Amino acid sequence: MAQVSAETRPFDDNYDLLATELQDQENPEGEGAAGEEGAQVNGINGADHDQEMAHGDNPPEAAAGSGLAGERQPNKVRVTTPYLTKYERARILGTRALQISMNAPVLVPLDGETDALQIAIKELSQRKIPLIIRRYLPDGSFEDWSVSELISD
Repeated sequence: MAQVSAETRPFDDNYDLLATELQDQENPEGEGAAGEEGAQVNGINGADHDQEMAHGDNPPEAAAGSGLAGERQPNKVRVTTPYLTKYERARILGTRALQISMNAPVLVPLDGETDALQIAIKELSQRKIPLIIRRYLPDGSFEDWSVSELISD
């Protein structure tokens, strides 16, 4: 067999040494994954650790202005249109028709309708659908609109 020179090798033999050097720099005492449960060098926990250091002693959730349970709150001032889009309408009608077909209580009087989609359309026209639409904005925030609040034609 012919020997392959270092320049023509597809992979570097010392590739993993870089990863071990980074681990040694982050854990100078030599504590690895066995030293701390759930510790990760590169990953979610490492990113959270960097955010904690950047914000001081506050955890990242508290710095983001989140609620009591760590959940984000909807914007108080709405910037999106109060009109129900055709995509939201399709999703709402399909979701509500599925609920009705699975024996959810119907919120409008039935006049002989048996089709779940027709019942959902009737509920939408009378603004009786008990669903909330969450609209996400480009900055990561969101707005919650009740179906009864939105204008649908």
